[in-house]
This record gives sequence, structure tokens and C-alpha cells, in this order.
Amino acid sequence: QVQLIESGGGLVQAGGSLRLSCAASGRGFSTSTVAWFRQAPGKEREFVAAVDWSGTYYADSVKGRFTISRDSAKHTVYLQLNSLKPEETAVYYCAARGGEYSIYHGSYGFWGQGAQVTVSS
Repeated sequence: QVQLIESGGGLVQAGGSLRLSCAASGRGFSTSTVAWFRQAPGKEREFVAAVDWSGTYYADSVKGRFTISRDSAKHTVYLQLNSLKPEETAVYYCAARGGEYSIYHGSYGFWGQGAQVTVSS
């Protein structure tokens, strides 16, 4: 069982940066795939980035601007968001699963409560 808690959301101007954290408790986190998804009002939840034992993966829309990283000693996964755009305003969720990475949110069994990111124009 894995419990996930996100932090680091907030309000930022377009072009600004934020760092989200996903802190985990419970067994198995260090070997889990951890992903970030986001969901804007009225839209589907979409894949943003993931890290598994093979590497890191990104949605095309965020490549070169967002960076996912894992600190196993702190049981935490980070998402650095740079050059943010107003259309990226959403609730950002971290999620974990035992297998390799997937872009489908239904593949993840463990979820955090979400962190609001608001980008003003």
C-alpha cells in the first residue's frame, strides 16, 4: 500500500516556474512507477510525466520545460515546471503503480489528493 501527498502548487505568472513534490509512505514506493497527471476543469485527466526503473517519460507538450526526478532516500518524486502557460492551469496529481510506465490514468492504483497550479496571463 502506498500513500501519496502532493505539495508545491500555487499561483504563478505565465513564463514562471513551480516545483511540485510527491511524498510517499508505505512499502514499495522506491520500485514503483510514479507519474504526474493533470486535469483542468471540464477536461480529461492527461498524462504529464513519469519515472520508472528504465528512465523518464514526458508528454510532448511539456518536453523541454518540465523535469521529473526521484529522490529515493526521501521517498519523494518531484516535477519541476518551467515556462508555464495559462492553459496549463489544472490540478496536478501524482500516481503510482507497480509495473512499467503508462500514459493511461486507469493503469495507476494509487493517487494523491492533487495540487492546484494556476498560471495567470
